[in-house]
Amino acid sequence: MPTDARSLSLKRPRTLKAALAMLADDPTLTPIAGCTDVFVGLHFGTLEQRRFVDLWGLDELRAIRIDRPVLRIGALATYTDIIKSALVRKRVPMLVAAAREVGGPQIQNRGTLGGNIANASPAGDTLPVLAAAGARVVLRSIAGERRVPFAGFYTGYRTSVRRPDELITAVEILPIAGRQWWRKVGARRAQAISKIMIAAVRGPQVRVAFGSVAPTVVLATAAAAVLTGGGAMADAQAALRRDIAPIDDVRSTGEYRMQVAENLLDEFWRETDG
Repeated sequence: MPTDARSLSLKRPRTLKAALAMLADDPTLTPIAGCTDVFVGLHFGTLEQRRFVDLWGLDELRAIRIDRPVLRIGALATYTDIIKSALVRKRVPMLVAAAREVGGPQIQNRGTLGGNIANASPAGDTLPVLAAAGARVVLRSIAGERRVPFAGFYTGYRTSVRRPDELITAVEILPIAGRQWWRKVGARRAQAISKIMIAAVRGPQVRVAFGSVAPTVVLATAAAAVLTGGGAMADAQAALRRDIAPIDDVRSTGEYRMQVAENLLDEFWRETDG
């Protein structure tokens, strides 16, 4: 049953400073922006939150720029912004590839990178990319700013180290050494939630991350170590079974996901050879 709108409240700050002050005064507020997942929850009556602060108008959080040598992507950058950005296409093409397969154009025009991170779904399309890229999440509160390595941002299913008085303001990515690769496997080619995703970098230090195989995005460190050391694909695939333990759910079985993960790891290595 759709949520009764009369039970909801919404604040609209005009500046980031005002938004941070609102969160400091009322930790029950939930930050929102593109609302591509929030509206789904409201429609089906599954959203627990009732008090929101709308960040959509804070243009200071949309910028995509280089702060040498870091690529800084504002939290309110939409998937469309990412797709169109020459900086992102040059520095993190796997992020552009992921953004292109998020829903349709309407969702890409509204959905934001910060929202995808905050929503913390294990099926979030950009999350394996940020893990493989070694990104940092920039968090800000009225008391100051801190940076958290993306690999340490999530603490469990839909939970993170972000405090209620903090906002995700940006993502920072250092130059990435190596060839980037990204694939999404779903029930159909487009506009489907993933059964499994992989983002990977083939460089001096191989990095491989999977989505939809655990409560949070997973860095496959054991498999990556085998490949970095010049090991055989069969050994890397065996190591991958120590990295991930996919479960059964409505979209797929754990056994299927494990087999597809092994296949994707092999495909990544073959397609980035040479």
